[in-house]
Amino acid sequence: MTPQPLNELMPEVYDELRRLAEASMRHERAGHTLQATALVNEIYLRLGHQEEAKWQSRAHFFAAAAQAIRRILIDHARKKYADKRGGNRSRVPLENAVGICDSTEVEILDLDSALLELEEIDARAANVVALRFFGGLNMEEISTVIGVSKRTVEGDWTTAKAWLRGRLE
Repeated sequence: MTPQPLNELMPEVYDELRRLAEASMRHERAGHTLQATALVNEIYLRLGHQEEAKWQSRAHFFAAAAQAIRRILIDHARKKYADKRGGNRSRVPLENAVGICDSTEVEILDLDSALLELEEIDARAANVVALRFFGGLNMEEISTVIGVSKRTVEGDWTTAKAWLRGRLE
């Protein structure tokens, strides 16, 4: 794939990005005020400001989209549950398939905080979690994005899940 600016790439990936946004929104609590379409639009706006970005591959684009989704959801949660608004933090569902914790719910802000801690300990493992959870990438795609073998990614995933399980429960 030759490098493409976002305005050329967006029509090619819109449907998949929308599916990714819908999947990310399923992790959120019922009645969430942010909709999948708004999330896609926000991703486009955030990635569109990266004038110098040229997307080398599908995985490269979705890695950036995963980070954008994470930031958007965290920013939304922080605004919604700021202490000045009463601090009503609610729990959001976390797919059991992710395998991060035995509980089916975890606060998105707690997950972000744990990922920030994990980044200090093992940045690559934290990146694997973010790409998998927020970006919906599979192990092969993650290995392409970060430039290591699939086996290394699987090891990082196993390590990160164990660490996060201990931190979040």
